Amino acid sequence: MEWAIIVVVLVVVVVFIALTVKIVPQQRIGVVERLGKFHRLLTPGLNILIPVIDQVRTYHDLRIQQANVPPQTVITKDNVQVQIDTIIFYKVVGPEEATYGISDYVYGVRNISTATMRQIIGKLELDETLSGREKISTEIRVALDEATEKWGVRIERVEVIDIKPPLDIQEAMDKQMKAERSKRAIVLEAEAAKQDMILRAEGDKQSKILKAEGDKEARIRQAEGSRQAQELEALGQAKAIQAIAEAEKIRIQLLSTSGLDEQVLAYRSFEALSEIAKGPANKVFLPTSAVETLGSLGAMAEIFKASKEGK
Repeated sequence: MEWAIIVVVLVVVVVFIALTVKIVPQQRIGVVERLGKFHRLLTPGLNILIPVIDQVRTYHDLRIQQANVPPQTVITKDNVQVQIDTIIFYKVVGPEEATYGISDYVYGVRNISTATMRQIIGKLELDETLSGREKISTEIRVALDEATEKWGVRIERVEVIDIKPPLDIQEAMDKQMKAERSKRAIVLEAEAAKQDMILRAEGDKQSKILKAEGDKEARIRQAEGSRQAQELEALGQAKAIQAIAEAEKIRIQLLSTSGLDEQVLAYRSFEALSEIAKGPANKVFLPTSAVETLGSLGAMAEIFKASKEGK
């Protein structure tokens, strides 16, 4: 009997502790109600409750979670049925609102995304639907944000996984795609040939221009070299003439310094002519320039004449 009482007491103690002590793991949070009304939130770590009076209504996972929306068959603006798969990433940011704002926020998110998807696809044609995944995802996210804000849920991302048109449409699209690729290949080949011709013509043009510029530069340099050679030659001749003149000037200065002025030279010339006149020839021929020089020296000319007559 005593053992039974002890067991009952132990069970009561265990139950009491279980109802009193709550350990919440990281990234989880609990909603506590006291006598059926919201009281507080259980944060990660050790939490103490009053048994029977306080009850944990639910726990929420605060990590980003994903909700797969079942494939939906929708009709485009041009009356084509397509099947769309989407996935939604969401996060609980308001545990109290997520508990009391809606009975099942995951179900609500799926329904809103489905309804919004039908509205969006109904305004788009098939080609716009196939190429507008980003637009569809953005509009679904905007619609979900407006609805889930009061549910304590934030939509992190909406992804359109797949868009499947009917089989016959897929076959037609495949044929169209092949035709487009063939057309693009032909256009690219023509464009490549055009570019090849343009580049070749441009290269030939540049080659001719460079050759003409090279010939022009060569002629200019040749003319410049010829001009410089002529200038150097003229300069050399001028310097030679100047050197000769300088030498003549120096020679005259030396003669003048040594006392050989014009009269002395005329006298020396006269003496030389006298020596010539003493030769066996009875006639002496003088150059005109010598006669003029002697003529300018009147006195010397008279002496020359007297000497000639005395002979």
